[in-house]
Amino acid sequence: MTPLVTIAVLLAAVTHASWNAIAHRITDKLAGFVSIQAGGVLIGLLLVPFAAVPAAGAWPFLLGSAAIHLVYITLLMTSFRLGDFGQAYPIARGTSPLVVTVFAALFAHEVPDGQAAAGIGLVCAGLTGVALWGVRGRRPEWAVIGAAFATGLSIASYTVVDGIGVRASGSSLGYLAWLMVVQGLAVPAYAVCCRWRRETVAVVRPFALLGLLGAALSVLGYGLVLWAQTRADLAPIAALRESSILVGAAIGAVFFRERFGAPRIAAAGLLVVGIGLMLHAG
Repeated sequence: MTPLVTIAVLLAAVTHASWNAIAHRITDKLAGFVSIQAGGVLIGLLLVPFAAVPAAGAWPFLLGSAAIHLVYITLLMTSFRLGDFGQAYPIARGTSPLVVTVFAALFAHEVPDGQAAAGIGLVCAGLTGVALWGVRGRRPEWAVIGAAFATGLSIASYTVVDGIGVRASGSSLGYLAWLMVVQGLAVPAYAVCCRWRRETVAVVRPFALLGLLGAALSVLGYGLVLWAQTRADLAPIAALRESSILVGAAIGAVFFRERFGAPRIAAAGLLVVGIGLMLHAG
């Protein structure tokens, strides 16, 4: 993995944790995700004229990813509604890298070498430490853990699907733009047709600016990941991207008054060593 790809994925981690924190901050979860998804559609439509249309071979993956993203959003909303940000976010993101490693080996024929595998393992150990610290000293909330774990499985699924799809598309920007448009329509459509109907705009309006900011961060972050997936293997990118957990833990400590703690500092050390191994692998 080159330094440029590494920087791009780390920036994606920061933007991802930031937009998730915005989504958690919005009290009405459905209204918040409607505003974020609608903002994503708007940004996608603005990008479409400047990007090549994805090649025909990419569309099955793009449509499949859009469907998986809807499952992911539903599970993420459930996780945030049931639990603290510092608990739900680390578990959801920490589940993904090892699953992506297995899926990438099975479906993309990407088997990491010894050094890369060691780096992925250390990163996963660090992420697991952060996730477990999120449930320390309290009775396990199995509904939260289950929803967050299922969210992680959905993350791993769309990561591999998009990794294969964007490589077949011929244009990472075109793939991103159409993915935002296709996946982003469903949640606002559900709100209009099944929940609030004519009152949808009035319900969502108070969250519009936060939603647009969250959408911009989400599109930027995922665009960087898609670009990186055209230049490196999927498993190291997935592991590195989940350093967003540490960013999320820091956000939880600063803005939500959730404790960071020494174990998370130790986990960060493992993460840094793992990133170093992945960066120099191959």
